[in-house]
Amino acid sequence: MPNYQAPGVYVEEVPVTPAITGVGTSTAGLVGVSTGARMPSRPDGSPYPLAPAGEPQLITDFDQFKRAFGDFDPGNLVLAHSVHGFFSNGGSVCWVARVADLDDAGEVQDVLDRFAAIDEVAIVAAPGALNAAVQTALINHCEDVNLQDRFAILDGQEVTTVTAADIKGGLEGTAAGTSDYAAIYFPFVKVFDPDSKAVIAIPPSGLMAGLYARVDTARGVHKAPANETVRGALGLAYQTSKAEQSNVNLQGINVIRSLNGAIRVWGARTLGSPDPTKIPYINVRRLMNFLRESIDEGTQFAVFEPNSNPLWQKINRSVTAFLTRVWRDGALFGTQPEQAFYVKCDESTNPPETREVGQVITEIGVAPVKPAEFVIFRIAQFPEIPTT
Repeated sequence: MPNYQAPGVYVEEVPVTPAITGVGTSTAGLVGVSTGARMPSRPDGSPYPLAPAGEPQLITDFDQFKRAFGDFDPGNLVLAHSVHGFFSNGGSVCWVARVADLDDAGEVQDVLDRFAAIDEVAIVAAPGALNAAVQTALINHCEDVNLQDRFAILDGQEVTTVTAADIKGGLEGTAAGTSDYAAIYFPFVKVFDPDSKAVIAIPPSGLMAGLYARVDTARGVHKAPANETVRGALGLAYQTSKAEQSNVNLQGINVIRSLNGAIRVWGARTLGSPDPTKIPYINVRRLMNFLRESIDEGTQFAVFEPNSNPLWQKINRSVTAFLTRVWRDGALFGTQPEQAFYVKCDESTNPPETREVGQVITEIGVAPVKPAEFVIFRIAQFPEIPTT
């Protein structure tokens, strides 16, 4: 406290604890085929050029998609309907990239590498990709230790024998097939195709990405994207019975069903559901992604501070304030904040050997399912070491 020597009005600056802002959760990265599609005309009558292969394009409405990738056409049938379904189901922003062959895992991987540099992407899908190598690439992208801030939506195999193994196809029995960074949906949905004037079946992943965005906007990322209507769906390629749905739900298969005249999503399980060490629910996994990325980005101020007690206190205050808002929004369980979360950034998480290598570590526990049952994660920042 300054020692003021005379009466008067004095102005003193009070350090402000940096506020953490929640990151976006609904921007999608979509990969698909668009070759030889019919391109709309510019005002001068010339066609718009097709977007370069492999280069993600920012798309904010379907008209913009048509100018980059073409109108509904056999050359982009699945991609066009998937992006259209993304927007009609509530999506507002997506990045779209085209490939020549959706079964070429290397070509898809090149696009995913470009998506990695787009920080706001939180959902990835390759509508119509049923190849296990491509689906594995999507999952590995989301699990990448340098990312872990996004979630993969996969399409189930087109089968008439409803077992988890058949729907997973080549993913069955693989490590990727039990990932809690991905969800799979079955069956294909029927939509009207303006080009052929017919009802066709398309993979559901693009529509589901839009549905995720709709639920995120209306209720928050902590709300399960289940018991929600799939807009634009006129029917299903396969009518799954209640018994069939019950058999595959716990195995991580999310069934889309026709219920009371509406096409609804009837499940919110990750592929990791059968594994007790994995997070079984889509909303919990995506909430954890949201919390981790928001806190990581919101505590970047630590890189400019000396790694000592004042910094630890600042981090504790900042993260606690953020998690209190998240708890009040209903994303965490507990009647009191201490039942919903805890934050620990002190000498116990930052012993001398940690400080010597320039790390500041914060341990965070949150209760997304039950009060006081904490899922624990750590955020590490690397402060700049002042030179003398």
